[in-house]
Amino acid sequence: MSHPLPFAPAPVEGEQIVPGSKSETNRALVLAALADGPSELSGTLESRDSALMIGALRKMGVRIEESGGVLKVTPPERLHGAQEIDCGLAGTVMRFVPPLGLVADGPSSFFGDPHASERPMRPLLDGLRQLGAQVSADELPFTVTPPVTPHSTANIDASSSSQFVSGLLLVGARLPTGLTLRHTGDRLPSRPHIEMTMSMLREVGVSVAEQDSTTWQVSPGRIAARNATIEPDLTNAAVFLAAAAVTGGRVTVPGWPSRSLQPGGLFLDIVERMGATVQRSAHSVTVAGGSLSGIDVDLTSASELTPVVAALGALAEGPTVIRGVAHIRGHETDRLAALVAELRRLGGEAEETDDGLRIVGGGDLRPAVLNSYADHRMVHFAALLALRVRGIGVTDLECVSKTMPTFARDWAGLVGR
Repeated sequence: MSHPLPFAPAPVEGEQIVPGSKSETNRALVLAALADGPSELSGTLESRDSALMIGALRKMGVRIEESGGVLKVTPPERLHGAQEIDCGLAGTVMRFVPPLGLVADGPSSFFGDPHASERPMRPLLDGLRQLGAQVSADELPFTVTPPVTPHSTANIDASSSSQFVSGLLLVGARLPTGLTLRHTGDRLPSRPHIEMTMSMLREVGVSVAEQDSTTWQVSPGRIAARNATIEPDLTNAAVFLAAAAVTGGRVTVPGWPSRSLQPGGLFLDIVERMGATVQRSAHSVTVAGGSLSGIDVDLTSASELTPVVAALGALAEGPTVIRGVAHIRGHETDRLAALVAELRRLGGEAEETDDGLRIVGGGDLRPAVLNSYADHRMVHFAALLALRVRGIGVTDLECVSKTMPTFARDWAGLVGR
């Protein structure tokens, strides 16, 4: 089935409110589930990924109630072992919830969507084994059986996802002797997400230290209940701001934090380098379009931006080289292969490199129905290209519910203003 995407006959102009950060929402939910009392979370994202997280925590005995846009999270005295916990295709669920099995009162089993078994999991599961858990497999589905007494040291290769580090750090304070975690690989993607995890741990009273660039120490202790407000999702915001860049328009996102650990915040520097104008204020950010040129950019710290930057590169003049994102071959789909295949479907020039993409923009693109690959970011990629190339559609729009269920409505509303 084909779902047509809006073409922009005029510059896109307007203001777009963006819902809460998925990364912060799901970290905050896990910390609230481990806390020493009830917490209230405001501004949380309503999406499939957050719904999967809420469902997983409820199965483990956490009471989560919604009222007036606020989630009240009440943890049990001890988390319960639970069967058939659905991870969907959500990296934060499949990598943050199994570590909770270390402190649960019995075994927990996990499964996911048909493609979930293709997402890297072994480094996390090896870490759980080193901490004393029994784990039945190296990919979804699997069962985690808690140890009588968890160990305190794990060495893992997190080259394919920083979520392996974050997932273990989140539970570290609840282990009897804390946690020392070492990364053994040559590279570590998305460091800002690890910094976000550490910052959120400190906000709830956890002592966590980065001893060096590959070693983290979490001291044992309580996790304090805390009311929190979630920032807007800056990666989701990027596609709306990019709409202004590719059409010569002007788009404002209110609520943009003056300081943030979200990797999506790096988009402003990237789009500015490509030729757009960025205006920052205390409570919003505005992007105005200009003449776009290709750039050479390292997205190691913000790989989720790759599809949006790839779309900008295809519509800019000259070559765009994206580096440092080899690990996104293991995301919801192999994003590098998918981006190259779909750009070529449009008549664009693109190729994979060892750690990213090379795209030559400025060519004539033709209409086509692009594959979504059950990947919300591939829809964002297609939606941007459709603004400039009439007749582009996607095979699946439903997958945007992963992080922003209202995307199609909001996108059409912004383009039609």
